[in-house]
Amino acid sequence: MRKIYFIGLLFTMVVLITPACGPAEGNYTGREYMMDMGHSIAYEANVSNYYSYNRFTGEEEYHAMVQPRLPQNGTIPRGYAGLSNPSDANVMAVFSSKFQGYPINGSVPYYYKDTPEERIRATAEIIKNPFPITEKGLAQGKELYTIFCATCHGEKADGLGYLVRDDGGKYPAAPANLVSDDFIAASNGRFYHSIMYGLNVMGSYADKLSFEERWQVIHYIRSLQAASKSLEYSEAANTLNSHSIPGASLQKADSTGTSK
Repeated sequence: MRKIYFIGLLFTMVVLITPACGPAEGNYTGREYMMDMGHSIAYEANVSNYYSYNRFTGEEEYHAMVQPRLPQNGTIPRGYAGLSNPSDANVMAVFSSKFQGYPINGSVPYYYKDTPEERIRATAEIIKNPFPITEKGLAQGKELYTIFCATCHGEKADGLGYLVRDDGGKYPAAPANLVSDDFIAASNGRFYHSIMYGLNVMGSYADKLSFEERWQVIHYIRSLQAASKSLEYSEAANTLNSHSIPGASLQKADSTGTSK
């Protein structure tokens, strides 16, 4: 009788222990003999790690609760700062001197919606580029334009990018000719709004370009427009328009934020 009891007990232990001690390998944590040994039932922001033995919520409710949320409208990350529509380029110099160490980035609030009416308003109200024309800025703008814009709009901004050219282009929709008289006469707001929201088949680039990068791309587009008309748009001079101030003529700001 004792022998039968011992065999039964041994068999029971083997049945219970064997599946509880599965070896861990790679991303597999092994078998668990107690709940939550290798799986947390805590909610973690932006991490979807549903555990089938989590009895507090169902799988659908769990995934809904851990999905990333959009930030509150008009807010920016801690430690960031910027200006959305300064009235004068000198404001940027003063601003930068006061808030050194705070990046001017893509989190700057944009107070125009993605509607035809708001596009018209942005075009009418956003006139000056908040960054002066500088050699460094134009170089940065050229690099970014080549990456994000040239494949459609072309290296010369004439709308003849690789994707639409006759020598192998595959894209049927012709991009805008940015060196046309219409775009040369357009305000900076027309360009900036398109970068923020896109237009027609062009998508938004707001998540790909920071606040400063967007404006440097616009500077570079202006330089291409000037080149098409044998005009100058550089740090030394701007004979294309009155929208932007060359960096060489920008008044410098001292540490107190006053221009001199």
